[in-house]
Amino acid sequence: MIRENKKVIPLISIVSVPFLNLIYPPTCGICGKLNQEFLCKKCRKMLENQAEFAVEINQNPEGNFKEHLYIFKYEGIIRKSILKYKFRNEAYLYKTFVNFLLKNQKFFQILKSYDTIIPVPISKKRQKERGYNQSYLLAKEIAKSTNLKLEKECLFKIKNIVEQSKLNKENRRKNIQGVYELKKEQRLKHKKILLLDDIYTTGSTVEECCKILKQAQPSKIGVFTMAKD
Repeated sequence: MIRENKKVIPLISIVSVPFLNLIYPPTCGICGKLNQEFLCKKCRKMLENQAEFAVEINQNPEGNFKEHLYIFKYEGIIRKSILKYKFRNEAYLYKTFVNFLLKNQKFFQILKSYDTIIPVPISKKRQKERGYNQSYLLAKEIAKSTNLKLEKECLFKIKNIVEQSKLNKENRRKNIQGVYELKKEQRLKHKKILLLDDIYTTGSTVEECCKILKQAQPSKIGVFTMAKD
């Protein structure tokens, strides 16, 4: 952390993630031991025992996406790790999550069936506070290892709202309405889009994002999250 004018500024917001990896040696995101792949063999085995690598077809006829892909149930060590990643400035954990994901060839091939990957955006205020968008880091790393194009200039969050995690299901649905905006929609026409978020709870956030993305007339929209609550 760097202190400036008595205000705490996350270091991640000042320097890039690759540069941070040079300053801090890579460690296993679960146990903290030094490991070049950010996930040691023992912890990888533990995650393999917990992983579901699920593909759920959206049964809602009025739903805005076709399928939901996720790796874990949002509980135990997974919940703890995602909360650390999202709220405690432990941005390097995106390496742990993606390195584990890409070892599953069957799931990897499903990801590669899409054309474009889009991270759920956060507001400018939240980006400034946190220093990074956790969904963007995951999407960028996945795009590097697949044929998916990372698209970050089409979907934007134009309002800063109460965090969804603090609301019940009904209020989440109301809270998220009208906060996203679509730009450069021609880039997405007839594309197979994979929307990426960290956690799927009620589905309100991804449904709203997909509703906006449908305006671009893509051929398919799927949702990928690290975990499902």
